[in-house]
Amino acid sequence: MRVIFAGTPEFARSALAALHAAGHEIVGVMTQPDRPAGRGMKLQASAVKQFALANELPVLQPHSLKLDGKYPDEALAAQQFIAQAQADVMVVAAYGLILPQWVLDAPRFGCLNIHASLLPRWRGAAPIHRAIEAGDAETGVTIMQMDAGLDTGDMLFKETMPIGQQETTATLHDALANMGARMIVKALSLVGQFEPIKQPAEGVTYAHKIEKLEAALDWSQSAQVLAQRVRAFDPFPGMSMQLGDEVIKVWQAHALNKDASLNHEHVAGSILAIADEGIQVACGEGVLCLTQLQKPGGKRQAVSEFVRSFKGAVGDVFKG
Repeated sequence: MRVIFAGTPEFARSALAALHAAGHEIVGVMTQPDRPAGRGMKLQASAVKQFALANELPVLQPHSLKLDGKYPDEALAAQQFIAQAQADVMVVAAYGLILPQWVLDAPRFGCLNIHASLLPRWRGAAPIHRAIEAGDAETGVTIMQMDAGLDTGDMLFKETMPIGQQETTATLHDALANMGARMIVKALSLVGQFEPIKQPAEGVTYAHKIEKLEAALDWSQSAQVLAQRVRAFDPFPGMSMQLGDEVIKVWQAHALNKDASLNHEHVAGSILAIADEGIQVACGEGVLCLTQLQKPGGKRQAVSEFVRSFKGAVGDVFKG
């Protein structure tokens, strides 16, 4: 098929690579403009753009697709680009721009979206993070026929996978990226044969974009919730806590089964024990055991290594 691909991060690159390998004709690639990244804040191409350039695929990077918006010239160029491509279908994966109706209507079979959740649960920008944060037992990928709403289109098919007890956003991302890549290749082989399924009104949740302000550990929450958030926010933005003037990142932690009376005896955030097996901290409910941490300017360390130079003591209180 003649395919326009729209996507930006590594999740999308996996799908583009699979479509390319399957022999589909990629007649255009749309991705977000280059962004400053790294310590030097140099402009860096997206993972999708890097793949496209390496495989000599035409690339377009509009800031907006709204013809009456802030970048009308870029939107008009995109409109011409899409019209000339005469695509059978547009495949969209974590693109980052809202598609106006003229884009949705342009390809012969419309626009198919690869969404990393079991819709209608976790519509929106951060479905992988939010599923782990919420303690969901399973997740998956939905291939959806796009409409003008936010992940509201008809579902074509979906697949599920369990969320492991130690799963992080980083590990779950890779598994779902592989699943989505495989599924979109299957979807294009079945285009025109699907019986679209309307999304139910029940069970709708929104996976709001991850903000850096969410990184601070709120010790008034339960240990179980905090353990889920630590896993959900790895690799970005990472959960953090403060002791004195030092901000420490927490990358691995788990809830301990402790006597509930502990919560009445200790201020939330209090250090209960320091050992090679973990730093135990009182929470609003239960105890959180910290097992992998990172000091400012340092690398991630197992707690057995971290405690050798840790200045805290039992009874000290971490702040979020």
